[in-house]
Amino acid sequence: MLANSLTELDRCHLVHPVSSFRGHEARGVRILTGAKGATVTDSEGRTLIDGFAGLWCVNAGYGHESIVEAAAEQMRKLPYATGYFDLGAEAPIRLAAALAERAPGDLNHVYFSLGGSDAVDSTIRFVRYYWHAKGQPDRDQFISVEQGYHGSSSAGAGLTALPGFHDGFGVPYAWQHKISSHYLYRNPLGDDADAVIAASVAELKAKAAEIGAERVAAFYVEPIQGSGGVLVPPKGWIKAMRDACAEMEILFVADEVITGFGRTGPLFACEEEGIVPDLMTVAKGLTSGYVPMGAVLMSNGVYETIAESAGMKAVGHGFTYSAHPVSAAVGLEVLSLYEGGLLENGRKAGARLMSGLDTLRDHPLVGDVRGRGMLAAVELVTDKEKKIPLPASVQPATRLFDRAWEEGLVIRSFAQGIFGYAPPLCCTMEEIDQIVERTRKVLDLTLEDPEIREILG
Repeated sequence: MLANSLTELDRCHLVHPVSSFRGHEARGVRILTGAKGATVTDSEGRTLIDGFAGLWCVNAGYGHESIVEAAAEQMRKLPYATGYFDLGAEAPIRLAAALAERAPGDLNHVYFSLGGSDAVDSTIRFVRYYWHAKGQPDRDQFISVEQGYHGSSSAGAGLTALPGFHDGFGVPYAWQHKISSHYLYRNPLGDDADAVIAASVAELKAKAAEIGAERVAAFYVEPIQGSGGVLVPPKGWIKAMRDACAEMEILFVADEVITGFGRTGPLFACEEEGIVPDLMTVAKGLTSGYVPMGAVLMSNGVYETIAESAGMKAVGHGFTYSAHPVSAAVGLEVLSLYEGGLLENGRKAGARLMSGLDTLRDHPLVGDVRGRGMLAAVELVTDKEKKIPLPASVQPATRLFDRAWEEGLVIRSFAQGIFGYAPPLCCTMEEIDQIVERTRKVLDLTLEDPEIREILG
């Protein structure tokens, strides 16, 4: 009765993020009631392996009492402290210092937000302020990458390059431009890494020239494109794009909201190619999803330019909950857990995940397997040679998600027929194996769908 009542209350009152309002009303809600480690429990008593860590975020896994205690202790002592008026609290100060110490290069200055979307939105404001401070206010054009995701705020949604975040919202704006994704599986240049890198650099330079290089403010990119389908660039791609931006004096913004905090192996994915962005956004794994928090890390050069220009005048950007002490206390404890063994376990589990998923390549529906560490994707097709995706008529996003759920697995199911994986770093090797086995079962069941059998002949 309780679950049924909640379902009706949800249907009548709760607006879910990125959902079909009518579709959700028809399907109803699945209610989660508990979680531990890498598993979640629903209101029907079903236990599932969470192969997606909530929404790419519960990197540490569920049920860490030390995180709960850190939050509770901070709430008892000081549940809120504003960062306005030159006030502060110990936890956010220590977390900012800890992030600066571990971040690439000279990313020594940290602005805390509530999550990834407003962290990206904050970078837009900081970038604009930076160029005004440099005496170049006409540098007001921004470039991002097709199939990239940079949040769903009013401005960030335009940097995002996924149609679902544009339709009906009047974005992208005229100052937001795109270049092609590297998307190796469907790249016209095939898997020739050098050719793909050269083409991307050339396209970025051509786009800047088309806009007017003196007008381009910043280039935004994810080290691995997450919501676009876990698209992994060839080795050297990120560095080449960073170098091109430096050459053109365009600020380089690395969006590590998904890839940060051990998701790909190291603490930050930028480390893998030795690059130092001008600004970097993080969220999700920052607090392992236990409480909301995001951050913008800015280089010394960006910070000093803004600081010198403002002088004693306030830089007019801030949120009520910036540097929230409870979130910061959680962030400090989560960081301790990462460095106390979770990062190392995640690297081992990530290698096993990629090895296991690779065994699915022989399945008739699998066109591509890709990923890095605990971030992976399996792309489904009905014709391996022609790379024909699953037809929209089978509604892959809902059908495949539902089927995985029934098999005791939570994964991301993209509309184009791609499974996304981002398991908690605490996963045991047995749980990783179960993720692979249950995926194969979902594939086998999908192969028996009448619509799929008809296409395959």
